[in-house]
Amino acid sequence: MNQLRPGFAALSFVTFAATVAAWAADDWSAFAPPHARAPWGPAEAGSSMPIGKPVTIKPPLGLPPVSFPPDNPPTAETIALGRKLFREPLFSKDGTVSCSSCHDAKSGYSDARQFSPGVDSKLGGRHSMTLLNSAYHLTQFWDGRALSLEDQAQFPVRDPLEMAHSLVGVERRLAAKPEYVRLFTQAFGPGPITYEKVAKCIASYERTLLSGNSPFDRYYYGGDKTAMSASAIRGLKLFQDFTLDGPNCISCHRIEEKWATFTEPRFHNTGVSVNPATNEMHDLGRFHVTQAKQDQGGFKVVTLRNVAITAPYMHDGSIKTLEEAVEFYFQGGRKNPYLSGVVPHAGVPNIPAAQREQAKADLVAFMKALTGTMPVDK
Repeated sequence: MNQLRPGFAALSFVTFAATVAAWAADDWSAFAPPHARAPWGPAEAGSSMPIGKPVTIKPPLGLPPVSFPPDNPPTAETIALGRKLFREPLFSKDGTVSCSSCHDAKSGYSDARQFSPGVDSKLGGRHSMTLLNSAYHLTQFWDGRALSLEDQAQFPVRDPLEMAHSLVGVERRLAAKPEYVRLFTQAFGPGPITYEKVAKCIASYERTLLSGNSPFDRYYYGGDKTAMSASAIRGLKLFQDFTLDGPNCISCHRIEEKWATFTEPRFHNTGVSVNPATNEMHDLGRFHVTQAKQDQGGFKVVTLRNVAITAPYMHDGSIKTLEEAVEFYFQGGRKNPYLSGVVPHAGVPNIPAAQREQAKADLVAFMKALTGTMPVDK
């Protein structure tokens, strides 16, 4: 194992262990920055419990069971209402932007554009990541500022570069429509439409956006040794290789014995945020949440599932193809004082020079084999 680089403190391993323990205990409170919590507090938990028909969300081959907060079990009514709300443009100030505007099913619930336009066509500085399998993320957004899918649902509404609205404003608009009054009553019983209920519906719907049963899953978990090409099989071997000079892909994009999320809870600086001309970072990432110096330029590890259909890549959408992404890592990312120790050393020296081009092609072939079946979303 190579010595850790600056910016990848031993504390990261402690945090990872604590996160695994939290996953088992279903208790994420220690990982939530104070301002990332939803506007409703623990005292209100249970005040808007779903009352409809319970639903069991069955993950496809290759994915683990789906967990959910105790006060938001999935029901047929909240999922259906969440699907409708996901496509509802009245969430935005001028009625032009919905959640689906930036998370398009045709692009793997991501956005084929580098940046998604919000109200008045304003652009943010981060790419809309895929919502597929977001049920397994321990935090949401590139910087992890939201603890859960319920928390996440409030942020775009209030962001001036996205929906530029308010939670109260959304509540009033929904309450003015008899259809929504009826649907919320069916989902939660009599009472006012609150944004807590809105967020719970959207989160329950998003937990159904699961994609597995890919060629990799059929090969690795299903025992079908014909499911992947020879190139993809070689790519998988490289992906898992612990002997490479520099940590391997699987350090961050995890494959477990019975399932694979191809992500992990930590945040990493790969140098994407560094401007090569000035050596300055255009986005400090996780630092904005923690204010910890070592978190500068750190971003969430996005799942590699369906990566072939969710381009462009990285937090800023600056990498357009899988080939460019692999080349970026083969070059060792971009140097900066906080470069993560999981970034391979430039050139990946343990792969003989004559074999590197084939290795890159094999890794791309493997990642293309991670394209799974899409959720049935009617």
